[in-house]
Amino acid sequence: MSSKKLFLGLFSIMFLVSVVLAGCSGGSDETKGTDNGGKETEGEEVTLDIFQFKVEFKDQFEAVAEQYQEANPNVKINIQTVGGGEDYGAALRSKFASGDEPAIFNIGGPTDVIDWEDSLADLTDTAAAEVALEGTLDGVTKEDKAYGLPFNQEGYGLIYNTEIFEKAGVDPATITDMASLEAAVATLDEKKGDLGLDAVFAFPAKETWVTGQHLANAFIAPEFDGNVTKAYESDTIAFEYADAMKNFIDLQNKFSVQPVVSLDYSQQVEELFSTGKVAIIQQGNWVYGSIAGIDEELANNKVGILPIPVPGYKEDSIPVGVPMYWAVNKNKDEKVVEESKKFLDWLYTSDEGKEAVVSDFKFIPAYEGYDASKITDPLSKSIYEYAEAGKTIGWTFSGYPLNWAQNELGVNIQKYLSDAATWEEVINDSKAAWEEARAE
Repeated sequence: MSSKKLFLGLFSIMFLVSVVLAGCSGGSDETKGTDNGGKETEGEEVTLDIFQFKVEFKDQFEAVAEQYQEANPNVKINIQTVGGGEDYGAALRSKFASGDEPAIFNIGGPTDVIDWEDSLADLTDTAAAEVALEGTLDGVTKEDKAYGLPFNQEGYGLIYNTEIFEKAGVDPATITDMASLEAAVATLDEKKGDLGLDAVFAFPAKETWVTGQHLANAFIAPEFDGNVTKAYESDTIAFEYADAMKNFIDLQNKFSVQPVVSLDYSQQVEELFSTGKVAIIQQGNWVYGSIAGIDEELANNKVGILPIPVPGYKEDSIPVGVPMYWAVNKNKDEKVVEESKKFLDWLYTSDEGKEAVVSDFKFIPAYEGYDASKITDPLSKSIYEYAEAGKTIGWTFSGYPLNWAQNELGVNIQKYLSDAATWEEVINDSKAAWEEARAE
């Protein structure tokens, strides 16, 4: 063979190898995308799996994630929502146990920080943490490090239909204590036939988070000064306002659609309140979207929030706090961890993200730099007004022993409402369960 033919043969082989290698490199972890101007770009693809609990903003959150992906074409976001009537905590543990760990998930406070300590990335240096409102990081801070970022601020109380109140001749401004609440409820009950009501309340005792977490918090928080850390550090619970809590439960139960132990969130909010079949429900600003989906006029112009009266403590206030926190899984690939932080920073500090938080999510921001005048729905506005006036009760339930609020206290309240336990048994059994959990 001539040297010329040998050279051409070797050149052809080398060319073919280079083509194959080039093709292989195109199938690696480098992916093509486009920048905001439509120009083709290249970068490493990062997938963020998000496992979150808030069903009320599921669609809006997915839309915002799409917006982020459009601006960051090499990022893929998968969102799975588990909440409402489902146990998010149990679902999260199952998710981790299966080996399918999310990059971003939700935690509730000090108990969860300990429970998930081996999976929590330090978020102290994120842009979002730097602008979080004073006190909103307390529940997820350990040794001066923040392991979560607040969703938002939320508040809850007795949501009422203003049109029904007006027809009944009940002035909500006069309801500032338990006695005036009882009088208003009696009036509504007396006129329920003329008002087209099935009952005054829809009390969803099937939902142990409504009773064991939210309702009970108003009457438990005072003994811990409304401080979640004090609740977390306490080995005992005294139930100093047990009688007041019983009276509030009895009031709702007596004048509610029955049976309350099988009444769930959807029935309460969508089937009964949003259709005008009941006048009052114990819920928070998160129900705005559900109400608007059925009756937009009602959601925007005919709802308000009354206090949860706690005689001997505060009777003109509502509980306000941070419902849940975003956490980042530190055990994921470093690029995933960093992109998770970037996404959360974008969500709460960018102009686009802040607009979505207020206008689309209908959140009450837990961060600085927001225009409060953009809070659009009346429920969130009312809660913001309560907060500005200092008429609030702190949230302490995320400092309770793990699952105690729902699986112990909430279940015990169900027994009481089903005549399967006395109130004294509810209190004593719940005290014992708290102490036993703290002793472990």
